[in-house]
Amino acid sequence: MAATEREQATRLGAVLSAALALPGLVPDTARAEGAPEHTTVAYKQLYYKDWQPDMKRIQVSAPSVMIEAPVGPNLAIEASAVNDVVSGASPRYYTSLTGASRMSDNRTAGDVKVTYYRPRSAYGLSVSHSGEHDYVSNAVGLDARFSSEDNNTTFHVGLGGSSDDISATGFSASEFSGSRHTVELMAGVTQAMTANDLLQINMTYSNGHGLYSDAYKGDNRPDTRRQFAVLTRWNHHVESMGATLRGSYRYYRDSWKVRSHTWQAEWVQPFGSRYSVTPLFRYYTQSSASFYVDPEMNPVSGQPQLPSTLDTANLFTTDQRLSAFGAVTVGVKAEMRLDPTWTTDLKLDYTEQRASWRIGGSGSPGLQPFKATSIQWGLSKVF
Repeated sequence: MAATEREQATRLGAVLSAALALPGLVPDTARAEGAPEHTTVAYKQLYYKDWQPDMKRIQVSAPSVMIEAPVGPNLAIEASAVNDVVSGASPRYYTSLTGASRMSDNRTAGDVKVTYYRPRSAYGLSVSHSGEHDYVSNAVGLDARFSSEDNNTTFHVGLGGSSDDISATGFSASEFSGSRHTVELMAGVTQAMTANDLLQINMTYSNGHGLYSDAYKGDNRPDTRRQFAVLTRWNHHVESMGATLRGSYRYYRDSWKVRSHTWQAEWVQPFGSRYSVTPLFRYYTQSSASFYVDPEMNPVSGQPQLPSTLDTANLFTTDQRLSAFGAVTVGVKAEMRLDPTWTTDLKLDYTEQRASWRIGGSGSPGLQPFKATSIQWGLSKVF
């Protein structure tokens, strides 16, 4: 290796570690190998609401806590818990449906992960549980990370599985109760391209089978779903401004014929050593599932309605999440370091979804516009 190449390798070899000092630059999967030296405890409070024209819909209040702590020189444990309190109305899919059923729910979830660190690798085992009155989910995951000798490259792989039990309330038919089992694989690489640039590519594949139909929407969905996604992240540090540009693109497809694209950009701008502000922009577009049902016009009211010829014995759904649409999200996050051990942050997001905003077509007709806002406040302490 020539002298100039050695100098470049030495400089790049420290990028993954040094980049940790840049706010939010490195995804969790790209963190430097080595157990944390300190314990971190964090609290988050999320408030979310969405609405459609002339109708307030879902409101969610979700407090959560997280702890990460070293257990000896090569071992660390992470744990988190969240409680979601949901209330509101189910979505109004077509303009002819002027009402919506009321609903309320309470979900509790928790997870624990243990990670064993080696000089150039790390191995993790995680378990999680989530429960509400009609849905219980249990999952387990394994992951591993391997760094190259010069620390410029990190490979990461993962394997996970989940088992869900669904028991819709208010329905006597056994078809609305059942189970679902899913296996997921993940592989990716994070590469230090220059002293200021990190590139990450992740691929995930999941294969699930079981009950996917939604009793509360009265639809009939396939009993299998295969999903594939590729996520590319690029992070560039702008030395002259002390800022970081974070960009990402995600492509998704599944066996239900849903295809989606997501572009996102964030600008992390520090102000001194205590403050930072991060504006965000995201654009999302997707095609509809092959069995999504577009409405027809009612000749009397002139409003959209379910097709009169619909055979409910065949696959169909009116779920707005499986329609064709586009969505835009704008947001901003402000972070303040109160002292060397205390940090607080506040994040605001606004999302608007419309059928006409879909790329490659006009989107599914008859859908009501959908809007949502979220506010998240956090406080963390390092011991």
